[in-house]
Amino acid sequence: MFKLIGAIIGFLVLGFLGAFLGFFMGSFMDRYRAFGSAGVNPFSAGHRQTVFIETVFILMGKLAKTDGRITEVEVSHVEQFILRLGMTADHRLRAISLFKQGAAKDYDIHPKLSEFVAICGHTNSLRQMLLVYLIIMGLSDGDLNDAEEELLKDVARRLGYSEAAFMQLLDMVMNQTHFAGGQVNSANAIEDAYKALGVTPKNTDKEIKRAYRKLMSQYHPDKLMGQGVPDEMISIATEQAKEVQTAYDLIKKERGQNQAAA
Repeated sequence: MFKLIGAIIGFLVLGFLGAFLGFFMGSFMDRYRAFGSAGVNPFSAGHRQTVFIETVFILMGKLAKTDGRITEVEVSHVEQFILRLGMTADHRLRAISLFKQGAAKDYDIHPKLSEFVAICGHTNSLRQMLLVYLIIMGLSDGDLNDAEEELLKDVARRLGYSEAAFMQLLDMVMNQTHFAGGQVNSANAIEDAYKALGVTPKNTDKEIKRAYRKLMSQYHPDKLMGQGVPDEMISIATEQAKEVQTAYDLIKKERGQNQAAA
């Protein structure tokens, strides 16, 4: 909206040059209104992206080593994660180095978490996406063991999540994975679909739609990039959005059939 107004005012004052300058300044204001300072300060966003990536791979290493050994499945998951990010050879080596650093015996993750909170903690999307990536990593070998869950709870606490809020997020992400690739991969599909959206069959259609829209907004590429999630990691958020969409479509279909039967 501001870019259009800016272009019009600029044209009236300075002609075509003014229109160009007004459009540029209006775009600046539009991004600030949508994303806050993250959308208009590329240096700050770049620093957040660096801290975000470092924290992700260090904590992945820590999570993989919680039970004393790193499985082939976990290694494969990290390799696939790096592949999906489209990293250059140098960045790939850096990511592997960070993973090994986190997996080292007695490595203390708390200084890195403190840095993450200081640089990225004010942005809800960055905190949530960090936890989402880690939960998916923990689930890569089939299920979370007790040590992995305790580590995730500790990370969540330091990110400002209550245990109840973290457990709800964990339950949602676990059930969203049942709809990977936009497919229904569960024998209890409709039950899992409600859990994937963080709702229950007792919720109204309006409440379910609100929960769905909130999740889709949280996974929206423009919002995530504006708040500092690295471009390379957006594809993973997009996959989560597809899973949410599949779950929501299943609920709508099931509710439509029930209403028709009634």
